[in-house]
Amino acid sequence: MLDAAIEAFFTERKDAWLKKNLKATMEEHEVREQELACEDIFSLKNWLPNAAKRAGQISLASHPCTFSHPSARKNKNGYVSSIIARADRAADGFLRSGNLQVEIDALGNAAALDVYKFLTLVMEDGDTLLEHLQQDSELANHLLTCGEGHIDELKSGFLEMVAVKDEAITSSKIKQVYFPVTAEEQGYHLLSILSHSGHIFEMRQRLDKLRFSDDTKATRELRRNNQFSSVGYQEIYNLTTIGYGGTKPQNISVLNNQNAGKAHLLLSMPPELAPRSVRLPTGNFFGDVLYPRQLQQTFEAFHRLLTADYNNANIRNARDYRIQEYLDQLILKMWQVRRAFGDQPHARPAHLEPYQKQWLFPEYQAERTPDAPWLSTLVEDAARHFIFSYQRVAGKSAIQLGDTELAAFARIIEQNKEALL
Repeated sequence: MLDAAIEAFFTERKDAWLKKNLKATMEEHEVREQELACEDIFSLKNWLPNAAKRAGQISLASHPCTFSHPSARKNKNGYVSSIIARADRAADGFLRSGNLQVEIDALGNAAALDVYKFLTLVMEDGDTLLEHLQQDSELANHLLTCGEGHIDELKSGFLEMVAVKDEAITSSKIKQVYFPVTAEEQGYHLLSILSHSGHIFEMRQRLDKLRFSDDTKATRELRRNNQFSSVGYQEIYNLTTIGYGGTKPQNISVLNNQNAGKAHLLLSMPPELAPRSVRLPTGNFFGDVLYPRQLQQTFEAFHRLLTADYNNANIRNARDYRIQEYLDQLILKMWQVRRAFGDQPHARPAHLEPYQKQWLFPEYQAERTPDAPWLSTLVEDAARHFIFSYQRVAGKSAIQLGDTELAAFARIIEQNKEALL
């Protein structure tokens, strides 16, 4: 008793052969002759030996070389080695061989594709017929006894499809990379860069399902008609479709032929980063964000007021005005930094002054009250930074300011502390 998948395979092959060879004008005896010929061709006795001889014309490969170049399979050294990547599944977060279960590909003579389909049939136990042959199972041995010839010869013929040669052969038409090895060896490995066709067409199938499934089409139609839907759908933009093999996709691989030689490419471009209008603080807001040169005109005007020969109300008001200009710039930078920290949580520095975290980080907004103890520290630091910035701009001609001036500047900033919350 054969597996149901094997019986279905031969039934399908027989139907296709008869459909091609039977003509409506044939006599009854001619039809009978064709039916007998069909049974003879696809009898296990005859078909298995013929298929075993042709199996070596196709090679299974997870990374077919023909995706790099259609003529890469053969060169003066012979046929390029077929690569079957065998890797264990691991929760390492990588999209790689082993972590994505996909159908294995094959390349070679398109006339032997029926042998490939036969060996990749999935049996009732979930293993393919090829795996049964490799395991020398009872199912495989029972099947081979139905063919004409020695069981071992038939088996070795079928296993030619996955035979691994001792010598590794590559092609000049495949992308080559010299990869440096350890310093002790003082050399390079020559790597041939190949494409995993199973991954390529698995991505196409998933993208097509995402974009063109019946559920997506129905939901998209509801949106087009401005109708409500309790479920949404996803769109993938900026896809590019690439073709392999031109008008002969079968010359590339089996999977390529099954997908008409078309695969999708995702957009691969560097991200467009919006220019940052303000530098974010890493340790101290005043030293990292508020530069003296940003208010150079303010501090130069402030210096002229300090060096004036007279002191009256107008001079004092003008002095306070320059301090207010400084404070306005401080408040502007404060809001820019707060907005940036809100939009980019990953950019929040761990080593920022503790009180400045309460002042600038969005999660502390509710704690910013006029009686907050850190607010007095902020006012004092702002006054000190004003004096420091003035001295940097004025240079050697700067007037030395002491604690009296520091306290006066702090009182002016204190009057505007609510704007700093």
